[in-house]
Amino acid sequence: MSGNLRSSVKIGAKVKIVLKQDQRSGKLTDGVVKDILTSSPSHPHGIKVRLIDGNVGRVKEIG
Repeated sequence: MSGNLRSSVKIGAKVKIVLKQDQRSGKLTDGVVKDILTSSPSHPHGIKVRLIDGNVGRVKEIG
C-alpha cells in the first residue's frame, strides 16, 4: 500500500520511509510511526511522519 493518503497512515503502523538525504537514491528506512506530520489529507510524494527512532521522512510503503 502506498503512503500518499493520510487516512491510510496510522500511528503505530510499520512503514518504509524515504529520508530527505536518501531522496535521490530512493533508499528506504523501516520503522514504526510515532507522529504524523502532514496535515493535508494527501500528498503526492507521501505523508511525512516521524518514526519512534526519531527519523523523519515520507511514507513510501505501509506494512
